[in-house]
Amino acid sequence: MFTTIKFKENGIAVMTIDRQEALNALNAEVISDIEEIIGEVENDPKIRALIITGAGRSFVAGADIGAQSVLDVEGGRIWGQIGSRLMRRIELLEIPTIAAVNGFALGGGCELAMSCDMIIAGEKAKFGQPEVGLGITPGFSGTQRLARRVGTAKAKELILTGDMIRADEAEHIGLVNKVVPQDQLMEEAFKLAERIIKNAPIAVKYSKAAIDRGIDEDIDSGIRTENELFAMCFATEDQKEGMKAFLEKRPAHFVSR
Repeated sequence: MFTTIKFKENGIAVMTIDRQEALNALNAEVISDIEEIIGEVENDPKIRALIITGAGRSFVAGADIGAQSVLDVEGGRIWGQIGSRLMRRIELLEIPTIAAVNGFALGGGCELAMSCDMIIAGEKAKFGQPEVGLGITPGFSGTQRLARRVGTAKAKELILTGDMIRADEAEHIGLVNKVVPQDQLMEEAFKLAERIIKNAPIAVKYSKAAIDRGIDEDIDSGIRTENELFAMCFATEDQKEGMKAFLEKRPAHFVSR
């Protein structure tokens, strides 16, 4: 397998893409490996956050160009659907996801990072959607997610020029949450995950759902979505415990019920 998953006792899982001879480029086998691991994550209630990273000097340097070079129209359509379906599956995970970008995040790699809820980048990270230089468009939903993250004008600039940008610029335009020293990348990703999972799991899940659903709705529909999820919190043991702990001035002990 080109992709592995490790678990920490506190419920944080780390998925590492390791195809270093190709800078972790995505081919059919790597995508199949990732799909298998995402299935494990979906079915393990003990996992409360997922960090995705790459081995070596690259996060994911893109989709495999050699594999794509022989595709015809129907093959291109199917390949794009496979990749987009995987990115959407990651995006729809109920738990928070963090991309820990250690190096090149280009093409499919940038699309993979953007399928995560948050991106922490090492100072040597590079981002871009260079597909137009290869005679194609982004194929794994990059045109859609980049515009949603940084706005249409900046997304058009990056996609139409194919420019590669450094981590600090990616942070400046809102693509990246935080840039950290290279040797502190995983430590910082874990710190962020730990700050999230100390909170009530159901409330975290509902808050993520409210943002994700609401962003594609008009504001009135989004407010209704939030209101319904807010109300549902009051059916949980975690709501009772969280408010009781606050009033009693003690740490809360959440049970995810």
